Amino acid sequence: MTTDVRRAAGRFRTESDGIVSRHSFSFGSHYDPTNVGHALLVAHNEDVVAPGSGYATHPHRDLEIVTWVLDGGLRHEDSRGSAGLVVPGLVQRLSAGSGVQHAERNDAATGREVRFVQMWVRPDEPGGEPSYAQHDAGAELAGGGLVPLAGGAAPVPLGARGAALFGARLAASGTVTLPDAPAVHLFLARGGGDLEGAGPLDEGDAVRLDEAGPRRLVAGPRGCELLAWAMSP
Repeated sequence: MTTDVRRAAGRFRTESDGIVSRHSFSFGSHYDPTNVGHALLVAHNEDVVAPGSGYATHPHRDLEIVTWVLDGGLRHEDSRGSAGLVVPGLVQRLSAGSGVQHAERNDAATGREVRFVQMWVRPDEPGGEPSYAQHDAGAELAGGGLVPLAGGAAPVPLGARGAALFGARLAASGTVTLPDAPAVHLFLARGGGDLEGAGPLDEGDAVRLDEAGPRRLVAGPRGCELLAWAMSP
């Protein structure tokens, strides 16, 4: 099984007014021809946004945009009339389809930074009807196992049949088996752990697996929170 570990320190970094973004793949002005995505995943960004800051209204099209908040609250509004507050444990999906504009801002009511991961997947068919969905997975995550978040059999559908997102929150020494898929992208969003065949991982590290087969992850003494994409052509 092909294993490619990408450490947190190697991610691209962008800073703007009140925003620090770390990119797992080529993004914006950062370009590496050997690192433009993984399977169906074309963007994987971790953002920290200060109170009062955020992204003003901007357009997207032909993307499945999935957002996962780690700390604070992210306020979403779009040109289709959808609006919501994304907080830890709640997965959000915006299908941009034929075109949509949206804004994302730190929710002022929290009074602190918001930290979130945003992931983009190409849809199966371009030009679809834009749509919005969200689901609170907090109760399922409390069980400690691998929880379907978006795509596949998850409560939040994706317009990409070959992609599914899973999440887990593990206590110290907790274990989970990653999805068995032709391509898997694992991101350690919080804490640390040890992945079978890859060794120790720390917060912000990512692993790309390019062959089918389950892998077992054991959380470190701080526990961990992870996001795992299972993908097929």
